[in-house]
Amino acid sequence: LLGKTCDGFAPIGPYLVTADEVDSSNLEISCSVNGELRQQGNTKNMIFDCAHIGSYLSQHMTLRPCDIIFTGTPAGVILGYPEEQRNWLKSGDEVVISIEKIGSLKNKLK
Repeated sequence: LLGKTCDGFAPIGPYLVTADEVDSSNLEISCSVNGELRQQGNTKNMIFDCAHIGSYLSQHMTLRPCDIIFTGTPAGVILGYPEEQRNWLKSGDEVVISIEKIGSLKNKLK
């Protein structure tokens, strides 16, 4: 839990789209660090699609406009590699997250 909820974690934006603008069931997603592709996937490979996740959550809590639901990550997380192949993020690294038909978000680590 603490590894994903520290101050400055989970940046979002600058794009906001509604369900009628983009079909979330088949979008390419990628993450690169300093220009090196680290993760690549497609929403069609999710265990549960976005509609199912929203439906499930709404049975257990109230969802309101502007609520954000994080769905997880594509394959390629660092813990899936042997220790000698783990290349941890460090100060100065530039991370770019892209989602097809939506855009890219670029952040530099401090």
